[in-house]
Amino acid sequence: MNLKELFSLRTVRKKIIMTSKLAGAVLIASYIFSIHASAEPDVSLLIWLAFVIPLILAVDFLMGRFLSDPVSRLNEAARRLADLDFSDPCRITSEDEFGELSASLCRMSENLQQTLARLESANSQLEDSNLQLEDTNARLEDANSQLEDTNARLEDANSRLEDTNARLEDANSQLEDANARLAADVVEKQRLLAERKDLTDSLSHEMKTPVGVIRAYAEGIQDETDEAMRQRYTDIIISETERMSDLITTLLDLSALESGASELVMETFDFVELVETAAGRLLTDIPDADFQLEYELPEEKIFVKTDRKRMEQVLDNLILNARKHVCPGGRLELSLTMRGELLHFSVLNEGSPIPEEILPRIWTKFYRNPDAEYHGSGLGLSIVAQILSMQGLDYGVKNMPDGVMFYFSIPGTYISSLEHRSSL
Repeated sequence: MNLKELFSLRTVRKKIIMTSKLAGAVLIASYIFSIHASAEPDVSLLIWLAFVIPLILAVDFLMGRFLSDPVSRLNEAARRLADLDFSDPCRITSEDEFGELSASLCRMSENLQQTLARLESANSQLEDSNLQLEDTNARLEDANSQLEDTNARLEDANSRLEDTNARLEDANSQLEDANARLAADVVEKQRLLAERKDLTDSLSHEMKTPVGVIRAYAEGIQDETDEAMRQRYTDIIISETERMSDLITTLLDLSALESGASELVMETFDFVELVETAAGRLLTDIPDADFQLEYELPEEKIFVKTDRKRMEQVLDNLILNARKHVCPGGRLELSLTMRGELLHFSVLNEGSPIPEEILPRIWTKFYRNPDAEYHGSGLGLSIVAQILSMQGLDYGVKNMPDGVMFYFSIPGTYISSLEHRSSL
């Protein structure tokens, strides 16, 4: 270490040491000088005080210059920095620690200013970002709102589309039903046309014989002079005319049933009594009857709800058909039994069976078994089938070991006469 560095005043410590040493040296020198300057102690004291007082003032000045003044300035600068006031930075130009501290405070002030500027810039950018974010959120909310509105419109459109599809399906279904009904109507019309043609052909065939007979006997009346023969011819003409009238009446009745022009009149009555009445009228006290009658009827009253006149027509046709086809001396069996909730009617005539291939055709208008003897108009069984079908009743015909059986079933019930009258 050289003398220049040793006596350098670049540090506060060295300045204090040097000041204290100089003050001590001056103080010692002044004391020695005051002692040698005068022999009087009072004068020596005054001389010494004359040196000490300026020395104290000089030391105080130097301490203030070296310590108090820089510390105060640094303290004020630090206070302003603490308040973030960078308008008046501390400017201590000494080369000691206070100068370095002042320089550090200046750099710190500049750094703080730059940092604050960057923070303010960052805050500004952050605020801009927040504003942009808020704007973005607002746009997102608006987009979400538009999306929700779009979804609502899509759902409404889907709902309308589904409703339209449902209406289209319903329209298609109705169109298919209409097409089916149209096809059914076409088939029905074709069937009716075919039936009308068959009916016309059959009716023409049926009318040909009685008309021919009536014409032949009418011509015979013109040429016949015998009154008895003329009367016989007249009776035959009347008989054939009645036959034609019955045929036309029966055909009109069947047509009314098939077209729905004639409706069933439902009423409740004792079916056992109706069967007894029809059988007694058609099977007993018949002149030249050549068959054995057997019957099985319930002893109780069994009531049914149906059209009385039409069911009487059914019974008449079935019983007359059986009577016509019973073999001479054969058995005609009439049966009416209750099984559960159904009342079963059957009539069996002993005789030749009906060929199985023509059994379903016997219910057709004007159909006759070619192997059977000619009887009636060929409409009786057609009327039976029509009346029973209108009520949804089960009916049929089947060959038995000893003959042919016609049958049908109808709901029946046992009720007292008082209950019957109250229901009516």
